[in-house]
Amino acid sequence: MTLQNGWSRRRLVAGAAAAGAGLTAGARMALAATASEAGVALRALLAESARSERSIDPLDAVRAKGVDAARFTDPLSDAYRDQRLAAKQRDARGLAAIDRNALSDTDRLAYDVFRYRTDAAIEEITSGLFDIGRMTNLDPSFGLQVSFPDAASGAGAPLRTVADHEAGLSRMHWFAGYMKNAMDQLAQGLARGYVQPRIVVLNVLAEVDAMLALAPEATPFYKPVLDLPASFPAAERTRLAAAYRKVIVEEVLPGYARWKQYLTTTYLPAAREQPGLCAQKDGARMYAAALARHTTTRLTADEIHALGLSEVARIRGEMEAVRMELKFDGDLHALFAHVRTDRSFYFTRPQDLLDRFASILERIWIGMPRLFSRRPKAPFEVRALPSLGETRGTGYYALGPADGSGPGVLYFNMSMLDTRPIPTLETLTLHEGVPGHHFQGSLAQENTALPDMLRFGSDFTAYVEGWGLYSESLGKELGLFTDPWQWFGHLDFEMLRAVRLVVDTGMHARGWSRERAIAFMTDNTSMAARDIVVEIDRYIADPGQATAYKVGELRLQALRRRATERLGARFDIRRFHDQVLMTGALPLDILEARIDAWIAAGGPAFA
Repeated sequence: MTLQNGWSRRRLVAGAAAAGAGLTAGARMALAATASEAGVALRALLAESARSERSIDPLDAVRAKGVDAARFTDPLSDAYRDQRLAAKQRDARGLAAIDRNALSDTDRLAYDVFRYRTDAAIEEITSGLFDIGRMTNLDPSFGLQVSFPDAASGAGAPLRTVADHEAGLSRMHWFAGYMKNAMDQLAQGLARGYVQPRIVVLNVLAEVDAMLALAPEATPFYKPVLDLPASFPAAERTRLAAAYRKVIVEEVLPGYARWKQYLTTTYLPAAREQPGLCAQKDGARMYAAALARHTTTRLTADEIHALGLSEVARIRGEMEAVRMELKFDGDLHALFAHVRTDRSFYFTRPQDLLDRFASILERIWIGMPRLFSRRPKAPFEVRALPSLGETRGTGYYALGPADGSGPGVLYFNMSMLDTRPIPTLETLTLHEGVPGHHFQGSLAQENTALPDMLRFGSDFTAYVEGWGLYSESLGKELGLFTDPWQWFGHLDFEMLRAVRLVVDTGMHARGWSRERAIAFMTDNTSMAARDIVVEIDRYIADPGQATAYKVGELRLQALRRRATERLGARFDIRRFHDQVLMTGALPLDILEARIDAWIAAGGPAFA
């Protein structure tokens, strides 16, 4: 398979394996000196690129405490697009001036990843896809109308100083302006024939209505006032409370009200009924780009659809075996219905759920030394989702501080306890926590030998979510899935990811209706009806993202099998996991080249 930037995997593997081989001591010293010079140039380029990104990207400020958003460029504006393109073209010229072959192993990897990201960013803008994206900016899952309130509440980045709060107020002013600009872009999209599906609009409106139903003091925007440090003087506390309430009442909530008015009266009547991109202008090109971006492969929609059907058939066979082991009197459909409706499979109190997560983690940690040689400094916790749980999915994982001084957190939607079966919790813990997202993200950002781009980069969905799904497959090796119900829960989760390949491509490339996609997922999983609707609507709003889980996991499984077969007795699973984890998120072809080079070198310990 060829990399998207035109390099072959063979060239990458050969370059990695041959570095330093067969050289005299003097030649190695000369090479090291050259590598140092090239490395300094690369690190300087990466730092300047990151600075440039921050200088125009307000979304960075939204997520970071103590950062004032007032000076940032609106990401939906022409100015942002033009500044970003100019910056990426400068990056490309900077890369061309650096001799990749003169770099150290780590810097060569950073070079490859940076080139991949730079080429992709330039292509997105020059192809016109960036402009289409900003004209169709509604996203019920991760749009700023839901993600900004989480950040503004202080979740993940507590506001501890007066400066933190002043910056938070500034970001709220910025957010009110962003909401108006988002509506302006949607209007341009309508005029040019780019419009979102009706169900996406309805789901965003539900979130808007949920926010507007709250009193100002009950919104997540006011939560920083409720958490003001006791050390603040009384006058300062009074001033900040008034400032927060003023911006909420006069700017933020009126912004949501304008969204409600525009979406209801103008946009919704024009929205399309068909859910898939294949029903939208330029939809086929948009979907192909989305699949390439999320999977970091050149797999076509047809290839992914066929892969999904194959995986669904395989997993159904394993489910049938579990059904027989359980001696369940009925077929798989009856078993699915039993899990959906039997209340013994569900907790009713959040604390019971939290206690179960804690007990699962205790068992996982016991088995971890068999498969992993290191663990992150950061602990892992599960907390309630900060806001709007009734209108959102299961939740999400958020990394803690880079130095490991605070926890990574799974924010779980506690309003969905009656749709999360207890037999799935072991698998969920493996995916979101240990050794899944928490392990992967924390180990990368705690590795200070890496450039920041590799430490903090998480924009390769197939790697990140592929690792989460691969982590689920380690459950038996870690001492979990010891009873058939837990194993069924694991297979149910795996089936969900296989079904995603089918329904995502079905809707966006083959013209499937939303109802057909819901029926296919209902037929093949025990998920609750509400969960299934939330899942399908997520795939409609974010085309291609859901396909990356299985694509990434299957590549990781294939790499593990390859390493096991070729290294034989020299294969050490802990060393393999180090090679995958300790360099941060990578495009799949670059990861594969790295593992092949490691195999060629004899499977050594991570240096």
